[in-house]
Amino acid sequence: MVKKRHPEEAPIVELAYRAPPGTPAGVEVMSLAELRRRAPEGLLQRPQRLDFHQIVAVRSGSAGHTVDFTGYRLEEGSVLWVRPGQVQQFGAVEEIEGVVILVQPGFLPPGTAVAAVADDPFRPVLWQPVDVDRQAVFCAVTHLEADFATGGGLPADVHTAILRHLLSALVLRLAHLTAPVGSGMPAPGDAFVTFRAAVEARFATRHKVADYARELGYAPRTLSRATVAAAGVGAKEFIDRRVMLEAKRLLAHSGMPAARIARRLGFDDAANFSKFFQHRAGCSPGAFRAALRAGAEPPAPAP
Repeated sequence: MVKKRHPEEAPIVELAYRAPPGTPAGVEVMSLAELRRRAPEGLLQRPQRLDFHQIVAVRSGSAGHTVDFTGYRLEEGSVLWVRPGQVQQFGAVEEIEGVVILVQPGFLPPGTAVAAVADDPFRPVLWQPVDVDRQAVFCAVTHLEADFATGGGLPADVHTAILRHLLSALVLRLAHLTAPVGSGMPAPGDAFVTFRAAVEARFATRHKVADYARELGYAPRTLSRATVAAAGVGAKEFIDRRVMLEAKRLLAHSGMPAARIARRLGFDDAANFSKFFQHRAGCSPGAFRAALRAGAEPPAPAP
C-alpha cells in the first residue's frame, strides 16, 4: 500500500493499494509485525482512508481501533474488516499481533455471492467469533497466509486462483458462521433493506422519511417500524446518522468550507447545517474539524 498525494489541509492520509513486485496482483497477506515495519513512522496512528479492503485477524493482544469515527476494541480472536472509502485509525498497534489481508476491489469474482458480501457497505466492521466458528475462521486465515507465502513457485495464475478461493472461504465464513460484535438484531426485512439502499443513494438530497416512503411505496410508519426492528433506531434517525457520517468525513478529509459541505449534503444554507451538526455532535463543524487537526477528541454530544 502507498500514500496518495493529498491537500496539505486534509488531515486524513489516502492509502492506495499497490502489490509488491513478485506477488499476486490483487491480494497481499502479511503479519501485523511486518505492517509495522513497512509503515512510515507515525502513519498507522494517523487517520487513513483506504481504497482497498483491509482484514485484520488478531491472534494476541488488545488495542483500540477507530473506523468512521466509531471506536472498536480488538482482542484476541477479533476480526476487523475496513472497506474501501472508510476512514480508519489504529490505536496501540504495537500491542497486538496477527495477520493483515489487503484486497483490491474486484479481486473476488464479480457477480458472485462472495463478491456481494465483500462489496456490501452495510456489512459489519468487527466480529468476535467463538468456539468452532473461531477455529474455522482462523484456520482459513492461516491457510491463506501459508499459501501466500509458499506459492511463489506456482504459475502466477494458479497462485492467484488458489488465493482467491481461500479468501472466498474466509469471507463466506465471516458472513454466515459468525455474529458481528454488538449484533443482537434480527435479520433485516425487505422494507428496511430497500429503505437502507435508498438512503445510501440519496441521503445527500433527501432528509425526510415521507419522501422515501412515497418513492418506495411504503407508509412512513411502516419504514419506521422496519428500521427500529433492524437497526434499533427510527427511520429519521437512520437518515440523520448517514448524513452526519458524510459530514464528518468531509470535514475531516477535505478542505471544503462548511457552506459548501452544507450544499453538498442538501441543506438550504450553512446555518441550518451548522445547527444540525451542533445538535448531533455537540460542537460546530469548525470546532470538529479543528479538534481533528489538533489530534484531539471532538467534544462529546450532549445527552
